Amino acid sequence: MSESEIEIVVDDPTAPEADSPAVTDTRLVDVTVSLLLLVLALTLGFDNWRTGIAWDSTGPQAGYFPFYLSVILAGASLYGLVTAFLARKEASETFVTRAQLRRVMAVFVPTLLFCLATQFLGLYVASFLLISTFMRMVGRIALWKSLLTAFLFTAIMFVTFDVAFDVIMPKGPLEAAFGY
Repeated sequence: MSESEIEIVVDDPTAPEADSPAVTDTRLVDVTVSLLLLVLALTLGFDNWRTGIAWDSTGPQAGYFPFYLSVILAGASLYGLVTAFLARKEASETFVTRAQLRRVMAVFVPTLLFCLATQFLGLYVASFLLISTFMRMVGRIALWKSLLTAFLFTAIMFVTFDVAFDVIMPKGPLEAAFGY
C-alpha cells in the first residue's frame, strides 16, 4: 500500500450506537412523504383551478402555470407511491435508529424553539439564546466562551443588518427598550 492510499480513521465518541433499535424504515418514509406531497399538490391544484387555469385575451390566467406545476408534483408523488409499494419488503432498510433520531431532535427542537422565540423576543435575542445554548449543550463548550461568542455574533449581526444596511429584522422588547 502506498503512502497516498493510507486511510486515517478517527473514532467519534459521540457517534450513535451501532446496535440502536430502528424507529422506521425507508419504505414507510417514502410512502409518507409521497402522500404528503400528493395532498399538497391536490391542494395547490384546486386552489389554482379556482383562480383560473385558462387563457384569456391577455394570456394565461394567474393559476395557469402553478396548476400545471401541481399536476407534475402530483404525478411525481404517485410515481413515488407506486415504486414504494412495488419495492420488495425485504429490500427496505432502516431509515433512522433511535440514537440517530435523538441526535436529529437535539438540533431540530432548539431550532423550532428559535423560530417561535423570534416572534416574541426578536431575532437578536433569539439568536443569542440559540447560539449560546447550542455551544453549551451540544458542543459542550465552556459557559463563558458560549456566552461571549453568542454576544459577539449577535452584536455583529445587529450592527451589520440594522445599523449599516438598515434592513428591517424582527424586533422584540429589548430592541424596543433601546429605541430600535
